[in-house]
Amino acid sequence: MFQYENQEFLTAEFPVLPSISHFLGAFESTHNNYLEDPFPVSQYHDQIYNHYPTPASLYTFRNTDFHSSKTTKKRRDRGSSFSSSTKVVNVDDFGAKGNGQDDTKAFELAWKEACSSRKATLLVPKGRTYYLKPITFSGPCRSPLTLKINGMIKASTRISDYENDRRHWLKFEGVDNFVVEGNGIINGNGRKWWQNSCKVNKELPCKRAPTAVTFYQCINLVVSNLMFKDAQQMHLTFQKCTNVKALNLRVVAPGNSPNTDGIHITETQNAIIRNCVIGTGDDCISIVSGSRNVRAMDITCGPGHGISIGSLGAENSEAEVSNIRVNRALISGTSNGVRIKTWQLNSQYLTEKSWPHFQTAVDPLNFNPTIPTPPPANLHDLHGGSGYAKNIMFQNVVMKNVSNPIIIDQNYCDKEDSCPEQNSAVKVSNVVYKNIRGTSASDDAIKFDCSKSFPCQEISLLGVHIVGQGNEVATASCENVRLKNRWKVYPQC
Repeated sequence: MFQYENQEFLTAEFPVLPSISHFLGAFESTHNNYLEDPFPVSQYHDQIYNHYPTPASLYTFRNTDFHSSKTTKKRRDRGSSFSSSTKVVNVDDFGAKGNGQDDTKAFELAWKEACSSRKATLLVPKGRTYYLKPITFSGPCRSPLTLKINGMIKASTRISDYENDRRHWLKFEGVDNFVVEGNGIINGNGRKWWQNSCKVNKELPCKRAPTAVTFYQCINLVVSNLMFKDAQQMHLTFQKCTNVKALNLRVVAPGNSPNTDGIHITETQNAIIRNCVIGTGDDCISIVSGSRNVRAMDITCGPGHGISIGSLGAENSEAEVSNIRVNRALISGTSNGVRIKTWQLNSQYLTEKSWPHFQTAVDPLNFNPTIPTPPPANLHDLHGGSGYAKNIMFQNVVMKNVSNPIIIDQNYCDKEDSCPEQNSAVKVSNVVYKNIRGTSASDDAIKFDCSKSFPCQEISLLGVHIVGQGNEVATASCENVRLKNRWKVYPQC
């Protein structure tokens, strides 16, 4: 068997999904010794998490259950089943019917009551479907709060309901020490939005659809044991959050649903994504600018676009991403495997041929439609994004029929015609690919398309073996990349 550098760490702390265990267990052993891990396990415990806005260390956070959920796992939906010290706020008691009518007002009233109470649980009972318009659940709350979703929450499909906020459906803002759990479903009801997407109908103008669930500026947050389904656009976004755990989640949407990222991390630090099954029409997990200290482990991904760092540097912006570790993943039938992508050129600057047909430009983070400015006379004078993506590790990954299993794309371009060559870029450095095996659906199993001005640096390939379908020959395409370590790699750069 292939020897990991720390078998105890791999199996003891976080249980491995059965499917991933099966595939990882099939890896062939070629050597009992491994090169020194440039990301020691200890580095991902407490050492790098030392700049908290709260006094608790990450270790304490990771092992803290804010509401003693171990004692409440088998509790039923009625208030009498909860601890006598917990105040249960049932949305039904505030007028929610769960019968197809609009329950937004009842949820607003129930949230206000729960948020202002001590040690409260806001309960969404099982067996009913609650329809909601866009709604913001705002903090701070009086004390730690649990939202227990056992039923289904479903989005309104009336586009007019989103006139005041096309960016969000369910938004949780400024809620600290917050647990969202249950065995229910959050359904974005997104099919109507997909039909009106310019990616589906190219004659339509490009307009953003709402993110199904957004956590904004939350500290000490746990989201667990829920299903997210058919988002209007992204399913679950953590933005400007600190100390996040996303555990045992299932995120599903059709493989052809546009822009339906599974879990999106932006401007967030100290996040753990664990034991999640994600299959959508876009990235299973996307980690973008301003994010650091993010760990994703025991992930099943597919269909979709794989696990992505980026895109970074959109609209010529500065991007910073660091200390990212993906460990134990099964990626199947996706258009990319593990990917780092950075923008080549401002996406609103199009060629003269396509410029008259361009309707709007969109801020990729804030989703605010803006009127684009005409492109400069000489597009070749423009710069790409800037900043860095560094200290990244992808390890213990199985690929099954994946296009572009390993890819760094510093020349990402979102239009049909090629973008002008850039003379600046988001710098990519210290990236490790370790113990990655499987099959490629594309000729190139490894593709490094890096910047001439700022080549990818300190890239390590350790124990990588990816072949074509039916054990066919696979190839590697490596442009402007500086390799630091190579050990037992196929195909070779």
